[in-house]
Amino acid sequence: MSGSGVDIQPVSCTIKPPVYLHIGDTKADAARSGVCVVDVTLPFGKPVNIEEITFKNYYTAYVTVRLLRKSLGPEANAKWWTALRDLPLMDNPHTEGGSQDYCSIHRTQMQVEADHVSSVRLILRQPSSTWLTFGLEHIQIFPHTKPDPEKEVSDWLSDLTLVDQHPDLEGLPDPQTVSSSIQQMWALTEVMQTNQTTASIGRFDVDGCYDINLLSLT
Repeated sequence: MSGSGVDIQPVSCTIKPPVYLHIGDTKADAARSGVCVVDVTLPFGKPVNIEEITFKNYYTAYVTVRLLRKSLGPEANAKWWTALRDLPLMDNPHTEGGSQDYCSIHRTQMQVEADHVSSVRLILRQPSSTWLTFGLEHIQIFPHTKPDPEKEVSDWLSDLTLVDQHPDLEGLPDPQTVSSSIQQMWALTEVMQTNQTTASIGRFDVDGCYDINLLSLT
């Protein structure tokens, strides 16, 4: 996983062996219950703010995500919260579609904030008896990182410089031509202001009327 051009490494965690719910007295009946629990323990004493959970599916139809979150109060108790319930991983439990896809669950999909998490419990369901076994492979948990304000300002300045260096000139006149025209207009205005006199202004006013000959020459 990568964000803002920086690679984010998964958290070091312990994935416990899957535990299947039993229907009968023998282990051979375990997978036939259609329910499996996988616990993922995060580093002790270091709660994690989770950004994303990724894995490869192996014939699991639905997954429920529960988080063991520590409160920030003086007692700092831990409590299980259901962050996501029965997320479909297969198009149909009885067919192959999605049975071996790579999947990801982002924190924005969760119904609770995935912060201060010390353990993750994945509850897997496969109601179809078509598949003898099911589970999840390559489970990884990526931490949530807050953006660096200084880096955001630096990126903003870089973007601003880039815009200044490469402006979008499509549909606009050539800047050099516009600049040259403005300089000519400025020079012409200066000349007109310098040569302007009160006498020249009054040339067109003769006893309250206009000189037709002068007007025709303008």
